[in-house]
Amino acid sequence: MGKHRGAHIVWDWNGTLFHDNDAIIGATNAAFAELGLAPITMEQYRALYCVPVPKFYERLMGRLPTEAEWLVMDETFHRYYTEHRVGCGLTVGATELLVGWRSAGRSQSILSMYGHDELVPLVRGFGIEAHFVRVDGRVGPSGGSKAEHMERHVAALAGVDPARTVVIGDAADDAVAALHVGARAVLYTGGSHGRASLEEVGVPVVDTLAEAVAEAERIAA
Repeated sequence: MGKHRGAHIVWDWNGTLFHDNDAIIGATNAAFAELGLAPITMEQYRALYCVPVPKFYERLMGRLPTEAEWLVMDETFHRYYTEHRVGCGLTVGATELLVGWRSAGRSQSILSMYGHDELVPLVRGFGIEAHFVRVDGRVGPSGGSKAEHMERHVAALAGVDPARTVVIGDAADDAVAALHVGARAVLYTGGSHGRASLEEVGVPVVDTLAEAVAEAERIAA
């Protein structure tokens, strides 16, 4: 197949298309409670969050968690998150942006570090699956970087040119993953990172998904 004429967006899911901040901070604090750690606020989370996730825990604990501690925290996080994600919805305006991008003849996909088998039915449940040429979640253990997953994702996008691909996400790791495959990135301040930490990455930082899409169109033109 030839290259698509328009730009391609690779969307992040958690904290970007899916506004799950309340479930994320609740699950994080549930994981901390397993080790007797004090809860943190959303502001603290956004200031300190990083990947790989054990490094985030190190910032709060003063040391890396042991393997046993990591397994307990990871299992607790995902159990709590699964119970509480049902109260979360798509980011305001997300559906309209997906429709508009697709209607303009451009392609888009999702790559998430959320488990693939849980991600796909969640996306389908919101009635937006048809807007994407591909939906990929994490396969394998949690806690790593998105870069290697992005490499596989982009390689599977037939006809998509990485140079005209823009990753839209809420974490510095989204930009790292984009750079890894020769794509561009736009970072959104509504999710896991505050503006200050995102601006350190050196890519465009925006406060709304509408701004993110407009910037994606501009830089991939």
